[in-house]
Amino acid sequence: MTETTSKGNELTRGERLQIMIDQEELQALEDFRFDNRMPSRAAAIRELLRRGLAATGYDLDGKRRASSEYGVTRSSSKSQGEAGQPED
Repeated sequence: MTETTSKGNELTRGERLQIMIDQEELQALEDFRFDNRMPSRAAAIRELLRRGLAATGYDLDGKRRASSEYGVTRSSSKSQGEAGQPED
């Protein structure tokens, strides 16, 4: 089953992850989200995950992104050019 947005567009993210956090963690997440002007909790969580992965040695770019591009891994269609190389 393919998920769609309320406008009928197909979602590009294929997996749903559900987590439980306490009130203090939620407040920290909300503070991070608003301090960084992120559009949603999901975007904030993806950005925190991306930063955590980068801190542990994963090779993730540090370029500024539009809110619609907040993701943990690169999308082959958006972030990479031909032959799998990142676009400049």
